Amino acid sequence: MNITFTLIGQSISFFFLVVFTMKYVWPPIINALEKRKQTIADGLAAGEKGHQELELAQRRFEELVTEGKKSAADIIAQAQKRHDEIVEEAKVAARKESEWIREGARSEIDQEKEIARQGLRQQVAELALMGAEQILMREVDRKVHNDVLNKISASL
Repeated sequence: MNITFTLIGQSISFFFLVVFTMKYVWPPIINALEKRKQTIADGLAAGEKGHQELELAQRRFEELVTEGKKSAADIIAQAQKRHDEIVEEAKVAARKESEWIREGARSEIDQEKEIARQGLRQQVAELALMGAEQILMREVDRKVHNDVLNKISASL
C-alpha cells in the first residue's frame, strides 16, 4: 500500500464526510441554534419589557401613594375643621343654655325676693299693729289698718 493512495482515499472519505455533514447534520444543528438564539432574544426582550413595566408600575405606585397621602391629609384636615366647628357650636349652645339658666335663676330670685318683701311687710305691719295696740292698749281695726298699709305699700 502506498501512502499516496491512502492519503487520497482518506481525502475522498473526508470530502464525503464534510458533504454529508453539511447536507444532513449541519442544517438541524443550525436550526436548533437559530431557535435557541430566537428564544434567548425573545426572553431578553420580554425581560426588558418586564423591567420597563416594573419601572412604570413603581412610578404609578409612588403616584398613588402620594395621592393617597394627600387625600388622607385632606380628610384629616376636614375632620379637624369639622371637629372645631362642632366644639364651637357646643360652646355657643352651652353659653346660650347657661344664659337661659342664669336668667331663669334671676327671675326666680326676683320672685322669691318679692315674696319675701311681701312677707316682711306683712310681718312689719303686724308688729306695728301689735306695738300700736300695746301702746294704745286697745284693739285697732285690722280692716282699716290693712287698707292703710296697702296704700303705703302701693306708694313704695
